[in-house]
Amino acid sequence: MDPLAALLEGPRAHGAFLLRSVLTPPWSLRIEDRAPLTVVSVVRGEAWIVPEGGEGVLMGEGDVAIARGPDPYLVADHPGTPPQALILPGQECRTPDGAHLTELTDVGVRTWGHGADGPVVLLTGTYGMEGELSKRLLAALPAVLVLRAADWPTPLVELLAAEIGKDLPGQEAVLDRLLDLLLIAALRAWFDRPGTGAPAWYRAHEDPVVGQALRLLQHQPAEPWTVAKLAADVGVSRAALARRFAAAVGETPMAYLTGWRLALAADLLRQHPDATIASLARQVGYGSAFALSAAFKREFGVSPQHYRRDR
Repeated sequence: MDPLAALLEGPRAHGAFLLRSVLTPPWSLRIEDRAPLTVVSVVRGEAWIVPEGGEGVLMGEGDVAIARGPDPYLVADHPGTPPQALILPGQECRTPDGAHLTELTDVGVRTWGHGADGPVVLLTGTYGMEGELSKRLLAALPAVLVLRAADWPTPLVELLAAEIGKDLPGQEAVLDRLLDLLLIAALRAWFDRPGTGAPAWYRAHEDPVVGQALRLLQHQPAEPWTVAKLAADVGVSRAALARRFAAAVGETPMAYLTGWRLALAADLLRQHPDATIASLARQVGYGSAFALSAAFKREFGVSPQHYRRDR
């Protein structure tokens, strides 16, 4: 599992919130849900997305934005339009003075807004869970990024728009997968652009030697890896791998592996509340519960039991 795939493990397990908004100007939504990641796409019309303390970006039809939480942001017909609604944690909607929202109401399957038809249609998918593995990816993102339809043509927005209003057997699974695919495709397109600050490990996948080593470490964390074994598996000398890996990733193979194993252990603790520490230790390459607990406390400052309880 690489960090892009790991990003979806929590959201897939717990379900993302997906909504179509049909809006008529003037309209303005202040998002304060503290979600770690939200995907916004424009199906019809235009919309501004304005990060807290940052410059707004005007989005047109087919454009896709990714907003990284937990900081608030505004989605509106114009940056100067006063918010009509606050979107709070748990997707609770209130007016700015705290009253129940009445202007925007349910108008169809997974649809809300001013009415069944309107000049602006948005699709919003909110991922509510953040894991230690996905933090490696999210930390590299700006507060808001926008991919233009003209620069990044994709059929996924239209597909999602066509499916979101259907109420058929298995529809939640269809929508989850479409949203996941849109998110992954958008992130890859963003990171593949020059100057977007992609993490070193992401760029390192382009290296035929380091990329292969990274995939082995990520997909087989329970293996008893050494630099010598890893080098033999990718077909280079130990010294060559160590030098090339450090130059591309910014840390040694074993340091990367340690961080990866502990981040994976942290996510497994949350995803499998009944699993024993010993069983999780074996999954991530530690010989005993004690060995994992000692390394885990050095990394996170608490024991695995306390981490699980507090999350």
